[in-house]
Amino acid sequence: MRPILLQGHERSLTQIKFNAEGDLLFSSSKDSVINVWFSHNGERLGTYEGHNGAVWSIDVDTQSRFLVSGSADNTLRLWSVQSGKCLYTWEFTTAVKRVAFSEDDEQIVCVTEQRMGYQGAIRVFRINRDGDGTDQSEEPESFFNPIGSKAVVCAFAQTPNLIVTGHESGKIALFDAKTGEEVLNNERAHMDVVTDLQLSVDRSYFITSSKDKTARIHDTRTLMVIKTFSTETPLNSAAIAFLKPYVLLGGGQDAMSVTTTSLRQGKFETRFWHKIFEEEVGRVKGHFGPVNTAKPYGDLEIED
Repeated sequence: MRPILLQGHERSLTQIKFNAEGDLLFSSSKDSVINVWFSHNGERLGTYEGHNGAVWSIDVDTQSRFLVSGSADNTLRLWSVQSGKCLYTWEFTTAVKRVAFSEDDEQIVCVTEQRMGYQGAIRVFRINRDGDGTDQSEEPESFFNPIGSKAVVCAFAQTPNLIVTGHESGKIALFDAKTGEEVLNNERAHMDVVTDLQLSVDRSYFITSSKDKTARIHDTRTLMVIKTFSTETPLNSAAIAFLKPYVLLGGGQDAMSVTTTSLRQGKFETRFWHKIFEEEVGRVKGHFGPVNTAKPYGDLEIED
């Protein structure tokens, strides 16, 4: 398959997401803009403008009706996928680092940053899907502050009302979405900050990446490590291939660390590993900086 280069952001990407059908690709960036593209030809369909800071995270519901975004401007925003209009804005005291829809599209979970005397927090909002989407509740359905290491990534788990989180210390955990109680944890899932968390299609397992140079597949119910993929570079993203026995890993040293070295030493590559045999099967080169996010769909693999 011939690669398609998408050019539409002025700064590095932070996250990419396909819709359920795989025909639309959404991208967020530090330039404060969200773009949507046709995945089959790379044509840019439109933009979602309104944030005043880096957009750290995005997610789209299964009906391709609503898009949600979290930003360094301390807001969580709900958008109409079709019109590009911002339907509702939630405001917080710190940046929103991660957002995700529930499997039934009825809820949104977000992680806000721990900074300047404010505790990191996890909030769950009930989404009103009636009408045009502008009538939303300002108050979260639940709100809690994880104790100990701050949460940096999150998603709704396979079991209803459970949220799986990845933490700065390398811990992963399950929280009750209603009470905020920590139900289960694996304190040593990674030895450094968890940089990404992506679920399998049925949410029975998930993959995490870390600055400790590893990616791991975990059982969603028990948090037990099932597979480990070890590399020689810090990882920023890990993704599970759709209907294929592979995982994609992306990373590379930060720009500050490689200013006096070659691109090869920076290891700006996307790596393909066999999901079962834990063997590296290929690499894609050509990036001029760290690979920040990766997401496969069918025969498509997208990275930056």
